[in-house]
Amino acid sequence: MEYKRFHNTIIARIDRGEEILEQIKNISLKENIRLASVTALGATNDFTVGVYKVEEKKYYSNHFEGDYEIVSLTGTINTMNDEFYTHIHMSAGNDKGEVFGGHLNKAIVSATCEMVITIIDGRVDRYKNEEIGLNLFQFEETIKL
Repeated sequence: MEYKRFHNTIIARIDRGEEILEQIKNISLKENIRLASVTALGATNDFTVGVYKVEEKKYYSNHFEGDYEIVSLTGTINTMNDEFYTHIHMSAGNDKGEVFGGHLNKAIVSATCEMVITIIDGRVDRYKNEEIGLNLFQFEETIKL
């Protein structure tokens, strides 16, 4: 993986054989990123995505192997208990144009992954919402609508 920082934007190339979530964490820790948005595209040959069932408070994962184009990868970097945290979703399509996606658990790059991380000046932590069962944004000051 290589990347370059331009003020509040990081452009990264994640290389063949590297795992995407690991590389997001590596960049985040090295650059001390506390809040950011992430977008990417590329190719993968091994990925796992999940769907959360609220009534069961449980993720169900689907694993895929083969040739897939990452048609969308989007999410956030922030903190939980003041430690690194990321929440990423990914969709990938096969050679028939079928697209599969969900909450990203793992994705190995098969060719390349081009990523843009936009750093946001601020801080948003997370907390475990027991009713929903997910780690939600926790704002220090909020505007209620």
